[in-house]
Amino acid sequence: MKAVILAGGYGKRLMPLTATLPKPLVEVGGKPIIEWQIMWLKSLGINSFVLLVGHLKNKLIEHMGKKAAELGVAVEYSEEPEPMGTAGALMNAKKLLAEEKEFIMLNGDNITNIHIGSLHINGSIASIALVPLRSTYGIVKTEGEKVISFDEKPLIKDYWMNAGVYMMSHEIFRYLPARGNLENTTFTALTKEGRLGAVKFPEAYFKGVDSIKDIDEVSHDLLSGIIYG
Repeated sequence: MKAVILAGGYGKRLMPLTATLPKPLVEVGGKPIIEWQIMWLKSLGINSFVLLVGHLKNKLIEHMGKKAAELGVAVEYSEEPEPMGTAGALMNAKKLLAEEKEFIMLNGDNITNIHIGSLHINGSIASIALVPLRSTYGIVKTEGEKVISFDEKPLIKDYWMNAGVYMMSHEIFRYLPARGNLENTTFTALTKEGRLGAVKFPEAYFKGVDSIKDIDEVSHDLLSGIIYG
């Protein structure tokens, strides 16, 4: 099975770092985001990758051309001639996935330890990995007019968020536009047909790297061993 990584975005919220560096090469915990992703997926048995590249693509291709052998993986590239959206970028890679009955797809800016062996389709065309929503603020608990505790950015386990990790069948290509994003084109169409699945991962670690603060937090979590142990 191949894993497809969306690696072509501009990463505007990480400017000025991403003015000269593609977002997947931004370092967290001493390594580029994409290397952590590849090591995580390799530990789960995936050794073949397709990178959907766009912004500063030559830098990413050059880096992975040197690193792929060291990481023990095979890497192919699908190059966007211009921004095509997440769905369009995947459609552009159709030839590289022609032999894949199923494949994993993920955003190129997330750090997670979701066990993809539990991410199944079960009759759907695609399935989304869900993680509990984490509050962006600390929660203050009170009794009457007295504060009794603080809970810093707790998980809100009654609500679930898209972790940006998907299992897809090859049928997905029938639902992909030439341009557009997965969430408001393909996933909307699949939802209407009842063919978009979801698997919940209540204990998984998940963090998107979208700001300098995120870099600091994820770096701490990686180096302290709470993500991969």
